[in-house]
Amino acid sequence: MDCLIRKAGIDDIEELRKLYLALEEDGVRYQPEHFVIGERTSEFFQSVFESAGQDILVADIDGKAIGFVHVTILQQKKVSCLKPQSVVYLQDLCVREDMRNNGIGAKLIRASKDYGKKHGADFIRTQVFPGNADGMRFYERNGFCEMMKTIECQSLD
Repeated sequence: MDCLIRKAGIDDIEELRKLYLALEEDGVRYQPEHFVIGERTSEFFQSVFESAGQDILVADIDGKAIGFVHVTILQQKKVSCLKPQSVVYLQDLCVREDMRNNGIGAKLIRASKDYGKKHGADFIRTQVFPGNADGMRFYERNGFCEMMKTIECQSLD
């Protein structure tokens, strides 16, 4: 299977919408208190395509997007105790379910790391739902490790 990683464009929007739907369904399943099924408008995609600090990279097989990663370059908060670093943040990553376990996600991670190097990032970061054991194993196989836990209280009472 010959998979090419490339920057997404207007012709990819319909396939990207399908992939985002699958990703959002996961969000609703893992954290229904925070996630809903949204609508990814053409304006959303256009704003990403035109941005200097973010891109959507797609895994392409025979001209069709079968996976993607949305990468953004962020600067660390300017706080005296934090090193002034930049990060390539994986906002979203999804591979079509029937194409998983073929190394496509790993290629998207490699492309994300390369994107970060090209843009002067110091490291790469993403988030995984606590109940997504498969996702955590995937990221660990690709060099990620847990650095901090985010905790929250659902009640303000």
